[in-house]
Formats: sequence, C-alpha cells, structure tokens
Amino acid sequence: MRATVSAALLLLPFAAPAAEQAPAAHQALGRELLQELIDIDTTPDHGSTTAAAQAMAKRFLAAGFDPADVQVVGDNPLKRNLVVRLRGRGEREPILLLAHLDVVEAKREDWHYDPYRLTEDGGYFYGRGTSDIKGGAAGLVAALLRLRQEGIVPRGDYVLALTAGEEDGGDNGVEWLLAHRPELIKAQYSLNVDGGGPEIRNGKPAVLSVETAEKVYLSFTLTVRNPGGHSSLPTPDNAIYRLAHGLAKLSALQFPLHTNSATRGYYAGLAQLYSGDAGAAMLAASREPQDPAALARLAATSSYNNAQLRTTCIPTLLKGGHAENALPQMAQATVNCRVLPDEDLAGVDLALKQALADPGIELARVAEPKPSPPSPVNAELFARIAEAAKGVWSEIPVSPYMSAGATDSVFLRAAGMPVYVFNGMPYDVDDDRAHGQDERILVKSYYQSLQFNYRLLKAL
Repeated sequence: MRATVSAALLLLPFAAPAAEQAPAAHQALGRELLQELIDIDTTPDHGSTTAAAQAMAKRFLAAGFDPADVQVVGDNPLKRNLVVRLRGRGEREPILLLAHLDVVEAKREDWHYDPYRLTEDGGYFYGRGTSDIKGGAAGLVAALLRLRQEGIVPRGDYVLALTAGEEDGGDNGVEWLLAHRPELIKAQYSLNVDGGGPEIRNGKPAVLSVETAEKVYLSFTLTVRNPGGHSSLPTPDNAIYRLAHGLAKLSALQFPLHTNSATRGYYAGLAQLYSGDAGAAMLAASREPQDPAALARLAATSSYNNAQLRTTCIPTLLKGGHAENALPQMAQATVNCRVLPDEDLAGVDLALKQALADPGIELARVAEPKPSPPSPVNAELFARIAEAAKGVWSEIPVSPYMSAGATDSVFLRAAGMPVYVFNGMPYDVDDDRAHGQDERILVKSYYQSLQFNYRLLKAL
C-alpha cells in the first residue's frame, strides 16, 4: 500500500533561530529525568524497564497525579510498562504519547564514556539511549509534569506510554497493551518520539520531519550444513567458505530504486533548501514519472538517501563451527532487510535466492513481517507542529517522510490508530549514533526539545 502523503508539506522560510527557551527550572528537571533514565540499565539481557517505569511513576505520583492514572503494567516482572493519563477537558479524544524505555546493548570497552551513565562533554550528552530514545521519553515526562505544575488542563486527555521490548521484540510493550489493556491506550492518534524531528543541515535546523510511514522489518537466516570432520583433513565444501562465498555474492545485490508518496513529499521540501546537483536530484526525486538516473545520483550521496529510495538487505550476525580442531558442520548468517512499504515481500525472498545462486545455502525467514498501513497526513496536527517549532527555531518546513528503521508504530497502525513519529531534538542526519558507539545528543537540542514539547502539548 502506498503512503497517502505528498502535498502536506508546510513550507515556511527559515530565519534566525528564535530566542525562546525552557525556563531554567524546567531545564533542570529535564536533565534530572534524562540522567535518571540513562543511569538505569534497560537492556534486554541484564537490565529492567520495570525499574525505569517505576522511577518515572514516582515522579508523577509526587506531582499529585491520581494513583489510578499512573499504572506500571505487564506480565514480565523485569519488562513492565508505564501508562500515565493527564486528564483533560473532554473537548477532544485522547492523544497517545509513546516512547520505549529499553535500549540495545552497549559494550563498555568500545565506548569513550560509560554507556550507562549520563555524561556531558563538549556540548553533548553521551549515554546509551540518549537519542534512542530516552531523551524523547524524558522530554515527554517533563512536559506533562510542567503542564500539571502550571495547572494547565489540556483540551483532551494525554496518555503517556513508556514501554518495553521495542528493540528486541521480546515482551513488546505496545503489543502487550493492545492485547491485554487496550482501554489504557485508546486514542485518536499517537505521537511517537522514536525518530524524526528537526534535521540539522548545513549547521542549522532545516526541516522538521514527521514519519507517516516506515519500512517493513524482515530478517532471514542463511545456513550451510556439512558432515564436518577432522580439521587436519580439510575438504573443498567447507561450510564457512560456502557461506562466505554466498555473502560475497549477496553484497553485490542492489534492489531497484523507486519513490513513494512519502519520499516524494519529503524530497519536495528538501529540494527548496539545496542548490546545485543535490537540489536538482532531490527535485527530480519528488516528481513522477521517476527519473532513474536522478534517483541513482541521490542514492549515491549518502547511506541515508540510499535507504530512503530502495529496499536494503545486509548481514548482521554470524555464527559457525563447534570446535577449533573440527571442520564446521554448520555456518549461519543473519541478514536483516528493510523493505519499502509498497514492495512485494515475496520478491525479496526471490531476489536473495537469485543473488545467492546456491541451493546448498538454506534461506529462511526469521519471523513473518508485520507490515502496517501508512498514516494519512493530519493537516491540523502538522499546523500545530509548525507553530510550536516556530516559537523555538523560527519558521522551518514540516514534512512527512518514510523511516528506514522500524518502530512500535507498526503495531498501532495495524490496529487502526494513526501514528506520527517525531521529537523536538534537532539532530545531524550524518551523525546518527543510535545503536552505535558513543551515542549522543546535543545538549542544546535536548533543552530546545523541552520547550517544543511543552508548546505543542499545550496547543493540541
């Protein structure tokens, strides 16, 4: 299914950044919340989202929220979720605010900082989850606490869900809530902070991207099996060699380039911010019929643009062999694909088989994909986002886009709830360290997001 977005880009001329900032007390609260969340290990293997959920629940209870509106729920005692309701005036349906608490593993020896402690250095906050997505979660908590403290009653309820299991798929909090407590998160639409936001281009926030569609997550295992034997008697059909040969062929596979309405709308906005070859390629990508040569030039400029314009499949895990002195009886690789939302999934299986061209390499899906329909652009919401952004960064474009990653939005969209993914932390698209070494966010970006969140939630 194609995204239903194209002409909803709100084009506003960029000017000098506005001076409006969050009050010092609100910035201090925001920093406390961020540090509290970063310092709690919420990795799937040795951490606990329950501990983080309980810590945030204490904040809401201390602020005077009714205990009935602050619930820590879930079956797994280590992977529970927090759901908080800020009561409104009943003039609109509830809006769901979503962020996940879990983070991917970080090896301390790989980092220049302790990944499980918030560190401020050189204008950045470092720590696992700063960008994905504890910074966004802390910002939502701070906004609701500020609204409560100032006695502001929104037009309708806000429901905050801080969830588990987004990164590894195990004990997924959104899936659990939809299956077991759907009444807690029932809403007209959701605002998910797990992506999007103001993109820093040429040193300044240039466009505020709102994800309305995302690629489909699909992984495969490539397995080679062999009788094995003693390592002193090597044979030409070594399982590791055969798998490596297949992966080398797979590295040459490139899926076709094409756009959808989300990416066309996105590049239509960016084209107005760039000149020369880059601007021309973006403008061409925004139009139909598609220009293959222009798409190829744009895809070659960065991994980000390449991922926007085609399905990608890459190996992410390897395992094989059972003893140092034995021929391997099994070698296996995991290949992770991010499939364009309107691409035939069966065609991905076929493309991989054809690229491998080896019946001795067994190809199998790890799990069945969970595609979901794109969310239509909500013109009123986009206008409110633009107005809130104007007060913090002056006027910048607000544009729909397609995420190359995967979020919990897929479950909500499949259940019929529109989801809009963005946050208020300006980020450099060429310095995305989520899931990587020395994950970080700009200190000033985090503090700007506190004011943006407050302005937006006050207005909706």
